[in-house]
Amino acid sequence: MKTLLSFLSLALLAGSSIKAQITYSDDFDKGILSINSSPGYTPSLSNNMLLLTANGSADLWESLSYKIHMDGVDSNTDASAVPKLYIKAKGTDLPNLRIDLRDANGYVTNFSGQSTVLIDEFKIYELNYEGKLLDGGYGGPCLPADAPCPVDATQISNLEMFINPGVGGYNGTIEIEWISLGAPLEDIPSAPEFDIRYNQVSYLKGRDKLINIVSINSFSSKSYTVYDSADNAIISGTTDTSVLWSDSGEYVATVDVSSIDTEGTYRFVIDELEINFTINNDGYQEIREQAFKYYYYNRASTSLTADYAGIYARNAGHPDTDVIIHASAASPARPAGTKIAAPKGWYDAGDYNKYIVNSGISTYTLLAAYEHYDTYYKNLEFNIPEKGNAIPDILDETIWNLDWMLAMQDPNDGGVYHKLTGLNFSGNIMPDQYTFDRYVVQKTTAAALNFAAVTAVASRIFADFEAEKPGYSATLLQASKDAYSWAKANPTVYYVQPSDVKTGEYGDNNVTDEFQWAAVELFISTKDIQYKNDINIANINAQVPTWSSSSMLALFSIAHHASELSGDINVSAANNKLLETANVLKNNVDSSPMNITMTTPDYVWGSNGQIGNQLFVLIRAYELTGDESYLSATYKSMDYIFGRNGTGYCYVTGFGNRKVIDPHHRISVSDGIAQPVPGMIVGGPHPGQQDSCSGYPNANPASSFVDNYCSYSTNEITINWNAPLVYSIHALYNYQNESSVLSVTDNFDETLENIFEVYPNPANKVLHIKTAITNTSPNIELYSILGKKIFSKQLKDTDSAIDITNLSPGLYLAKITTKTHKYTAKILKK
Repeated sequence: MKTLLSFLSLALLAGSSIKAQITYSDDFDKGILSINSSPGYTPSLSNNMLLLTANGSADLWESLSYKIHMDGVDSNTDASAVPKLYIKAKGTDLPNLRIDLRDANGYVTNFSGQSTVLIDEFKIYELNYEGKLLDGGYGGPCLPADAPCPVDATQISNLEMFINPGVGGYNGTIEIEWISLGAPLEDIPSAPEFDIRYNQVSYLKGRDKLINIVSINSFSSKSYTVYDSADNAIISGTTDTSVLWSDSGEYVATVDVSSIDTEGTYRFVIDELEINFTINNDGYQEIREQAFKYYYYNRASTSLTADYAGIYARNAGHPDTDVIIHASAASPARPAGTKIAAPKGWYDAGDYNKYIVNSGISTYTLLAAYEHYDTYYKNLEFNIPEKGNAIPDILDETIWNLDWMLAMQDPNDGGVYHKLTGLNFSGNIMPDQYTFDRYVVQKTTAAALNFAAVTAVASRIFADFEAEKPGYSATLLQASKDAYSWAKANPTVYYVQPSDVKTGEYGDNNVTDEFQWAAVELFISTKDIQYKNDINIANINAQVPTWSSSSMLALFSIAHHASELSGDINVSAANNKLLETANVLKNNVDSSPMNITMTTPDYVWGSNGQIGNQLFVLIRAYELTGDESYLSATYKSMDYIFGRNGTGYCYVTGFGNRKVIDPHHRISVSDGIAQPVPGMIVGGPHPGQQDSCSGYPNANPASSFVDNYCSYSTNEITINWNAPLVYSIHALYNYQNESSVLSVTDNFDETLENIFEVYPNPANKVLHIKTAITNTSPNIELYSILGKKIFSKQLKDTDSAIDITNLSPGLYLAKITTKTHKYTAKILKK
């Protein structure tokens, strides 16, 4: 029976044909070893294969040069018609093999290197040099001033091979069965007609469990069987006729296996394929921890020790204690060339730079996770250096970035620098190898407002930790006020990239949303009328949040603090905006062939961040209304991230059966470890393909993705994409755990409804508890959905009234007990 790996391995090459002309090939059957040795690598021939044996000592860019030959005589070949290299190979420990073409004059295709990660089974790989026949001027005849220089594809003389380029140290063996130029040396088998898309992490007890069968061709039906671990057939059936999912160009049939609700491992089988899936009530436990731990792995200005980082331990880099004021950021008090200290923070993405605007939504999302679920996080410990102190670990992690953000504010005027960066991106080096100058660049309105909003939120959270961090809350609040004042005085200072700076921009020329967000957060934290006067609900749009559109974050905070804001702003109008967006997303789940929130316009750069924030919206809608349909839509759509999507990848590193193994992340590509840092969600598919990497299967929005370091447009990681993953997966884990606890301990008995009556439900201001039992004093306890006790009260009358005016809207649990009875009811506060 074919495996899913065959589908993955062949899909990228489907449609390739040996009808194209092979301009050169070598199958190593003539005993000719046409490749040099080096201190780190020993080439040899065995069983008509080329073996490259590495001893672990290779330098970062140590290479092996294969010479084009004709029966052992050095030669050149013309690859200009179809500049593609094919190689059938395998390697131990997932080596990254890069191959550059060298022409007879010494010019090399190193401007845009082509590489692939080898698995431990023979597979045919294609490296496409179309549009990439350029020398970057990194040595040899191409001078930097002339770069990029053309490489003459009509005279290819050598193949320059690098194993784990920029990292070195490979210790293992690569076996190459053959190489060819122009076309593959043997037929590439067609991709399997069908694939199975499913949640590769875990389905959860009591939740929907959907599996999709997909094909590039329409099919009328498909038979399937599900077996348990004892190989008993427990479900079998036939799908409906497939429907076209235009976003991936595939036909889809859905199988609902929700009736299986016993924990265990199961086998889902169709004629051509089978997969194993699991059901576990705690199925999100490990991935929720690693998704959060991502932030620790990407801390700047510190070493990571083995006690907390394990095999990903590394030396400290980017101390950022000697940061230069760039000319664009100069002021009378801090002229160009002045040096400041701005250590800590998180590396923003696959590079080593730090950006305030993107830190805005990222840090807010982690702070909101704590503010919305404080009881949960107070009891949750992560393996980070601060664990065991009196501050919840999620807040300890945000402190690392908040401290950096505070250092990015100019104390002389309150303005905030847009970013801390080198003048250009670094190569693939570890943090401690970075030696370039670092700069703070330009103050901007967007940076000041993101900063003001985040520090306002943080100030009210850390007010509860004054003993542990004396003065921190006050420092954050004053910094927020100063940044907001600067922004009010400089409302249109937009980021303009200086000519000598080449790193990411995060430019935003419309900051209406940031003004509203900052005003809302400052008013919640201060109750100062000046911020209230700046709030205009009409100016707050309900777009799913992104780094450049933060209005929805204001709506989240309004909904959470509704009871304290209702007398000052139109909370109802704000909540309606949030729910309008949530309803669209929920309807998408119902109407999508894949039962997900994503539609065609959502496949943008960072589409996985988009779905993460869509889940954020659905969860807040559930908290606002208590409507379980929002929660059901969230659990279904989480499957997308875990593999039930247009590519079949689990998009979180370290998880799934079809793993992402080569993300655009400098640490992961440079640390010499085969597997990338775990817990990182990659950007995800979108049709732009701006990086021009080879290997994209097509340009369909939901499947335009390639797991290659080259693909910074689909396979990079960022702090703002991981943040909604952390928020959502922890919220869902918490709901699942809370549901389990209630089902075990609360013994809800519908027959007691004749004894107890709780009304009205939903309730707005007053909740009535009526009991048919006399001569007793029932006790009522009211809990949040997260298990936090709101109050406890002994009832004196058979019909008692409780004032709930000050409760935030949402779902609560009322537990009523007497000496002989126990009753639990869900209460919705409007």
